[in-house]
Amino acid sequence: MLHLPSRFAAVILCFAPLFLQRTWRHAQVLLVGAILAPGRRTVTGILRITGRSQDRRFVNYHRVLSRAAWNGRAAAQVLLGLLLDAFAPSGPVLLGLDDTIERRRGKRISAKGIYRDPVRSSHGHFVKATGLRWLSLMLLVPISWAGRVWALPFLTALAPSERYCRERGLRHKKLTDWGRQLVLQATLMVWTPPDGIDVPRWRC
Repeated sequence: MLHLPSRFAAVILCFAPLFLQRTWRHAQVLLVGAILAPGRRTVTGILRITGRSQDRRFVNYHRVLSRAAWNGRAAAQVLLGLLLDAFAPSGPVLLGLDDTIERRRGKRISAKGIYRDPVRSSHGHFVKATGLRWLSLMLLVPISWAGRVWALPFLTALAPSERYCRERGLRHKKLTDWGRQLVLQATLMVWTPPDGIDVPRWRC
């Protein structure tokens, strides 16, 4: 069991109803470790930063992401409620969309595609990148001590490549289609309280 300051623990415990009790013991370690871990937030890096690198049952932490049953949309709804309560309690609610490419290789990663590398490409130089394309929906809030607007992601969707959809007889969706669906989901999240979950945003 993790020992956290009460202020931090109260926020993290908002996600507890989304998991079974035995799964939650491992999920909270992943959650806290993802916040603390520098660089890539892999399960190995998370276990290392939380002092569990020698845990013999490390596979249980992987199973939270690969086998355990929990609702990612409900988790996004809880996170959005916490962000609104902390940064935009009285509005307005401004949202932003951005896509990113996760560079992955392997025969089992079938949804990958070939895209323009936004980091290494320029107006006169085109560089390709192979990987998974993710589209993130973010809450845009001004941070006073930073002197700028921050984009805080709370909902992310995988946008499969056109080849992946064609091989499976699926209709390929453009990023604009995915973005429209994400914004619609966020609208439903704001107006529909999550079942059985006490989040500050919906206490009034």
